Amino acid sequence: MNPQRPPDRVRQVASLVAGLGLLMFAMAALAAPDRVPLPNPDLSSAPPWVVPPFGADGRGIPLWIYALQGARILAGPTLLAAMVVAVASTVAGFVRCTAGPVVNDTLAVVAEGIGALPRMVVVLVVALLLPRDWRTFAPIALTWAILAAPAAMDEAAATAGRLGAQRFVEALRAHGFSNFRIYAVHVIGYNLRPVIVRQSAEVAMQVVFLEIALSYLALSLTQPSFTHAADEHSWAVILYEGYKALLGLPLWHAFALGLGLVAGIAMLFTSLRLASRAR
Repeated sequence: MNPQRPPDRVRQVASLVAGLGLLMFAMAALAAPDRVPLPNPDLSSAPPWVVPPFGADGRGIPLWIYALQGARILAGPTLLAAMVVAVASTVAGFVRCTAGPVVNDTLAVVAEGIGALPRMVVVLVVALLLPRDWRTFAPIALTWAILAAPAAMDEAAATAGRLGAQRFVEALRAHGFSNFRIYAVHVIGYNLRPVIVRQSAEVAMQVVFLEIALSYLALSLTQPSFTHAADEHSWAVILYEGYKALLGLPLWHAFALGLGLVAGIAMLFTSLRLASRAR
């Protein structure tokens, strides 16, 4: 057995975990309320057995509302970022299989130029340029995906190159395969799919953590968030409340929920990567 390839049972379990995780993520985003309830001092820092299922924050607001709203903030931009990387990788693989050296070299130069830009600097510039009334996470996630796409494109092109690129396609055509079967089944399905899913999952996970980091930074500085409107709340709120537990406040349930959300996202996208590994 090739040690680089997980056994079928591991792949099946990873696919199940990834599917359930994506379903829960989508359901949480769809179920998110538009507004949080008014603070309730009587439930301040209430534990999960008083305010199920996750307890309440220091103002008595249930943490599950923050969890759902955070999922809604993340769902659309994360999907957008993953789609951008998937399309870029697919294009790079197709170009390597179909175009000549001039087009290949031009695409490589453009990708290298974009990839050389400092991501965090560009992201912060984009975030600061957005008018306050237009602040949403989608432009920031899109910027991050564009800057991360060259790495995915390089790997996809290298994978296509190992096939023999144009010679591989010409050989399949000589055997009577249709263009759909050549590109959709053999090039994407058998060879580029693991690269596309893995790179898309990595960038999606980075985008989630980027939103949490930017929102946490805004909270700690008591500034308006770069990623969402004032009446929405990120998962960073849960982590910020959890940080107060380290200062002695009775908010360990918020600390546990925040770490659980971060671990869940890491598990979700790691499972996606593992499930996509080539057979």
